Amino acid sequence: MLGGGFMARTHTQAARLAGAELSVIATSGPVGSERAAAALGYEAATTSAELDALGLDVVHICTPNSGHVEQSLRALAAGANIICEKPLATDAASARSILDAAQERGLTGTVPFVYRYHPMVREARETIRRGEVGRILTVDARYLQDWLLGDEDDNWRVDAGAGGPSRAFADIGSHLVDLIEFVLGQRIVALAATTRTVHPRRGGAEVTTEDTVAMTVELEGGGTGSVLVSQLAPGRKNSLVLEVAGTEESIAFDQEQPEQLWIGRRSGSRLIMRDPEALSLDAARLCTVPAGHPQGYQDAFNAFIADSYAVFAGEEREGVPMLADGVRAALVTEAVLRSAAQRTWVEVEQL
Repeated sequence: MLGGGFMARTHTQAARLAGAELSVIATSGPVGSERAAAALGYEAATTSAELDALGLDVVHICTPNSGHVEQSLRALAAGANIICEKPLATDAASARSILDAAQERGLTGTVPFVYRYHPMVREARETIRRGEVGRILTVDARYLQDWLLGDEDDNWRVDAGAGGPSRAFADIGSHLVDLIEFVLGQRIVALAATTRTVHPRRGGAEVTTEDTVAMTVELEGGGTGSVLVSQLAPGRKNSLVLEVAGTEESIAFDQEQPEQLWIGRRSGSRLIMRDPEALSLDAARLCTVPAGHPQGYQDAFNAFIADSYAVFAGEEREGVPMLADGVRAALVTEAVLRSAAQRTWVEVEQL
């Protein structure tokens, strides 16, 4: 485990549940590494520079964005599969280099687009696959948070040197776009985006990364959509909402209400509740507790890690976000920044 913060704790809990041997953990320094090893139950503390000699099966990378490329390449060179937090890299070329390195060594990796792992997301995907929604007309999607609302709010992600040239979109907008493309089974082929940095300074330093993103998208199937991303929406803690309108019905998922799926028809609407007895096979597979016992973010993360380990062991799993999906997110992020800078429509480069 590289990193000792919130994401490392989340990964560790899921890894332990999946049966992993928690071998070593490394943070930014030896004292922090020893503290994290004791707190999280790892056998030993180490440094990322020692990866080459450890003979690990899997390395989890939960460090600031600027370190992902070097650490991913080092782990792959040491013969380990990787689970790398998003963004896989802060530019698409570097993200591709990680994918290429994995393929050259016969290894692989995954990226935690974990909202795919809510059972009702899988049910939405299967409903669209069955054709019940009809031909996709529009998409309305948003991801709103408020943790960076004030100019006194600061975090390493704000610094482009640590987090990369995009913040709000690379951090949470990438989740939203991945969810759109996963549920619809269609890629975004073109977009027109605008970004805004509301607070030009945070913590006494200049800010060059965006606080908000708004964009219009064109889907490969001909549909259009609106996407709004903000880390300055008062009262919104983690409001990820996806609504799809088709020629037959609409379907909506709200991450803060993950136990239900809204189905809208001209003749009436209804709610489908999470019940493994009534869901599609892929959705039911991800139901770890009976109906009426809420599942949430950590449950989704647990399922993602278990599927990742299964793929690394050569098994097949449905809908696992792989390194190629991390490259895809980097390509969309670059298109957003390019469109905002040029103030025009741009095409999204394909893999």
